[in-house]
Amino acid sequence: VINEHSKEEDEVKIPLLVYVSREKRPSHHHNFKAGALNVLLRVSAIISNSPYILMLDCDMYCNDPTSVRQAMCYYCDPQTPSSIAFVQFPQTFRNICQDDIYDSQIRHLFKILWHGFDGVGGPTISGSNLYIKREALLGSFSKQQELMALKRSFGPSNDFIKTLVEEYKPGFINDGESSRMLLEKANVLASCSYEHQTSWGSTANYFTGFSLHRKGWKSVYLYPKKPQFLGTAATNFNEVSIQWTRWASGLTSVAISKFCPLIYGPLKMSWVQFMCYSELAFMPLLNCLSLWGFAFIPQLCLFNDIPLYPKVSDSSFNIFFIIFVSAILKSLYEVVTTGGQVRTWRNDWRIWMMRSITSYFYGSLDVVLNKLGMKEASFLPTNKVIDDEQVKLYEMGIFDFRTATTFLAPLVTVILVNIAAFVRALVVNVVDNDRDGYWEKMFGQMFLSFYILVSNYAVIEGMIIRRDKASIPLYVTLLSGVFSLCILLIGSAILS
Repeated sequence: VINEHSKEEDEVKIPLLVYVSREKRPSHHHNFKAGALNVLLRVSAIISNSPYILMLDCDMYCNDPTSVRQAMCYYCDPQTPSSIAFVQFPQTFRNICQDDIYDSQIRHLFKILWHGFDGVGGPTISGSNLYIKREALLGSFSKQQELMALKRSFGPSNDFIKTLVEEYKPGFINDGESSRMLLEKANVLASCSYEHQTSWGSTANYFTGFSLHRKGWKSVYLYPKKPQFLGTAATNFNEVSIQWTRWASGLTSVAISKFCPLIYGPLKMSWVQFMCYSELAFMPLLNCLSLWGFAFIPQLCLFNDIPLYPKVSDSSFNIFFIIFVSAILKSLYEVVTTGGQVRTWRNDWRIWMMRSITSYFYGSLDVVLNKLGMKEASFLPTNKVIDDEQVKLYEMGIFDFRTATTFLAPLVTVILVNIAAFVRALVVNVVDNDRDGYWEKMFGQMFLSFYILVSNYAVIEGMIIRRDKASIPLYVTLLSGVFSLCILLIGSAILS
């Protein structure tokens, strides 16, 4: 207990401040962030039992103390529904450079998707920067509720259950004996074995928000002009990739579970709301599968002179052209209307492609292997320690490729396969002098390869041009060359 309430009546009362460090043991799974939040819920219940809770990540701080008043306006306004579970603020960061080459501000999520979510019952929990109602997380129970049923759900502590079934207003009493007894009870609630054989959850963020909305609760998305909370964004490719792999794993774990929104949502949510949740849950899987397909299938066909799209002169080619241009214009419109520039769109589009074939792929694969019992679920925290050299590269808009080979090899392999297919098509077109309308038949595939190469010029630069410590190592390029050769040979054997 860092600070108790002031004892003298005429003193300005400083709020009670308690630091909690939960017990962890190798023999008990601590459930990562969800487990930490569970401990804080229990301990705070018997110390303050506050009806509202502010949830912040460790690297976030409050930039405007009026955020609590803004959130309470929704909870206390008689015209707003009493079913509001939480008020979500966006995640904003103090160290975003002008180019934001890694999309660290997560523009599409907080400036586009969450505003759309807000119109159909509110967004899901973003993990940080929200005020949430305790009753929404723990439920409301009457004194007539069976004690043993409550203990099966919430554990053996009678003191904690007391906070659920009656208007419990605890607080530190000035005599030391009462405070000591209260701390002993809190230590029990923070122990690693407390959740054993109870229904305390191991899920956080997306699934918690989904579950609350399914029960009929609503949420609010509040995006004031002044950032209410500020944090430190990842400023290198390695940490950004780890962060998105973790998020992708969390979303995919819900998508392919019995709580899949397509199955678990329709009867309890509006059609639009459960479709929003479904789109978000399946985003990593759909993006990685589609991007891997577009990165290799048309190129392998191009390498083997197999036309995949209609001829340019064919009217059906316009369908593909319209879809492609519409996707580009849609993303460009979203960036420009939310305060970005054309180069912002270029950077967002590039990192989305890179993220889809690395982080989304590994996050989804991690969940699939875990479901098959072939791998334990992993959780890698993002390192937010500031490195001056990395920050300098970030501010200059230069990629820092000092990361694991598992993240670099797929990127380089895709680039090499596209280079091989595009160069071969150019050579064939020149040597054969456009015989049999080769250019017209293969234009769609050649353009796709060219577009991928231009969009990911930063990777080509890191492979060939740059020679600094943050460039792509030569051994990664050579290893990816072997992978590319295998893909081209196997693809040619299958297509022939």
